[in-house]
Amino acid sequence: MEKKETKKSIRNLLIFVILIFLTFYIIFKDQNPTEILDLVRSADLKFVLIAIGFMILYFLFETINVTRTLKTLGEKTSFIRNFRYTLIGFFFSSITPAASGGQPMEIYYMSRDGLNVANSTLALLVNLTSMQIATISIGIISVFFNYKYMNPPLIIFFIVGILLNASALALLLISICSKRVTAWLIRFAVKVMKFFKVKNMDKKQEWMEQELAKYQVNAVYVKTHKLLIFKTIITTYIQFLIYYSVPYWIYRSFGYNKSNILEVLSMQAVLFATVSGIPSPGAVGVSEGGFMELFKKFYPQSQIASSMLLCRGVNFYLFVIISCVVVMISSLRDKKVKLEAKETEEKNGEV
Repeated sequence: MEKKETKKSIRNLLIFVILIFLTFYIIFKDQNPTEILDLVRSADLKFVLIAIGFMILYFLFETINVTRTLKTLGEKTSFIRNFRYTLIGFFFSSITPAASGGQPMEIYYMSRDGLNVANSTLALLVNLTSMQIATISIGIISVFFNYKYMNPPLIIFFIVGILLNASALALLLISICSKRVTAWLIRFAVKVMKFFKVKNMDKKQEWMEQELAKYQVNAVYVKTHKLLIFKTIITTYIQFLIYYSVPYWIYRSFGYNKSNILEVLSMQAVLFATVSGIPSPGAVGVSEGGFMELFKKFYPQSQIASSMLLCRGVNFYLFVIISCVVVMISSLRDKKVKLEAKETEEKNGEV
């Protein structure tokens, strides 16, 4: 990454860490930390490992979608490499407001590996569109079964969350389908860069227009492949049902079995639809608070904090750490490749 991007990532990471600290301070300031940790440690490891396994499946299904689209567009890329991009996207989505940094950083790393920018952009937009469809539809269905457990503020937050996700979906569909709008976005980006006096604007504008032309050709190609779109959406529904089931396995790990998987799954769908559109890095704070309010029907008051800690640890914080390691390794690899290329260039120059 460039120095500016690295500084921005470090700043976002610091903000993310501060938010985590404040969130857990507010939630646990009146709790006994020792008791909470004891309850977490008492959880059945078998079910915790199942929950972690389901999270890995969640990322694998997203990788399947991206790989399928990239191969349809003629890109030669491996599943393992695409899995790495998925984790990179998760990390940057987690530390940036409204998950805005995920897709751009995936595209950056894909381009570093030689993938066409137009193709990778389209593949990620198709995937993101299907994710928005799944979030909205499953959330709306689930709220009909759970609205009686929601207080008025939560209902309002849910409506706002659905509207924000619906707005994002509309923009994604326009960017994929409308040649006019995507051309306007290019012109707008050029104006912004000129305002900030970005250098070499003529070259940058020419490059953007060339990429737009490729993107539009590929978008038409994808739209004519309805089976690809159908497979992507079905895969995403499976992916999200897997993700929404993680709290159930945490629920079982504490020895509870009164509620079935559909009840817990549908509540997580409501929570995700509520918080996913909120512009907070990783939805930190709102996710924890929402869990404490919505999932209290499944747990006694004395155990809701520890269940939130374990559930959020498995379906978010653990994979933020893992994806951070992947980003660090990828960045070190890029630096090594740059250094080797520079040394080779210097040697050739001497010769």
